[in-house]
Amino acid sequence: MNLPNKLTILRIVLIPIFMLIIVPIPQWLIDLGFLSFIRPQLISVNYFINNYGNYVAALIFIIASSTDALDGYIARKTKQVTNFGKFLDPIADKLLVTAALIALVERGALSTWVAVIIIGREFMITGLRLVAASEGIVIAASNWGKVKTITQMIAIITMLFKNYPIRWLCDFPFDGVIMFLAVIATIYSAYDYIVKNAKVLDHNS
Repeated sequence: MNLPNKLTILRIVLIPIFMLIIVPIPQWLIDLGFLSFIRPQLISVNYFINNYGNYVAALIFIIASSTDALDGYIARKTKQVTNFGKFLDPIADKLLVTAALIALVERGALSTWVAVIIIGREFMITGLRLVAASEGIVIAASNWGKVKTITQMIAIITMLFKNYPIRWLCDFPFDGVIMFLAVIATIYSAYDYIVKNAKVLDHNS
């Protein structure tokens, strides 16, 4: 297995670690009778997660996100592009973003609507790519798709950091504003992909 694929797998491995760090242990699990002997430890773990989990998870998310750009660069630079990498890389990306959005919803930091719009867009465009692939058509990443990705990553990171360091300077809700822009970019990029590739969905073509 080449280095780019190892980096992609690393990104996937970091996802459950990210979730363990940011999502508190359910209260029903802590209250189970047969776990009473470790209940104080579980409460301590939740205290850490509730107070510091966001920040640690943000660092994990940054590391995982950085492997996305790195594995693609290495694969192209060293001509190690493989079908396995083409298959796994987009899955890893979508799993990472989906995990982060669900975690933020779980923590009450993000509206469910935002998560549904962003995740729904990924399903839609993935479906479009699959239909195109079945017709021998490759849909390349668009500029709006890149804008969508960048704004989503910035928005997720700032939300995980609870709007720090902006909060030290002023009360401007940068995390909320950038997430709003990410949603707009997400919706428009979906529209852009569909309009430019409408022929793929035309059964008469």
